[in-house]
Amino acid sequence: VQFVESGGGLVQPGGSLRLSCATSGFTFSSYVMIWYRQAPGKEREWVAHITSTSGRPTYADSVKGRFSISRDNAANTVTLQMNSLKPEDTAVYYCNAFPPFGSWGQGTRVTVSS
Repeated sequence: VQFVESGGGLVQPGGSLRLSCATSGFTFSSYVMIWYRQAPGKEREWVAHITSTSGRPTYADSVKGRFSISRDNAANTVTLQMNSLKPEDTAVYYCNAFPPFGSWGQGTRVTVSS
């Protein structure tokens, strides 16, 4: 099982980024997919998830209305569109399935700063 996150970077407050997660090694279309993030010195936290077939999204209150999760079951990828970014969104972002696999990707770093 592999997760490869990409798309992070440095952005000013109010800016946007689009994160992608390429997956392999499991039946992607059968799993709920989750984006997590881990800010410096903090625990990893759930950001958003999307169901397997209906593609219904659910968001943490902290990102609701600003982030949008989507998936492409043909390409085995999950995407996180992040708009109106705030400094508190600074973190390393990871994806995984639910239930989570033991292997994690390297994550992609998002820094929101002026």
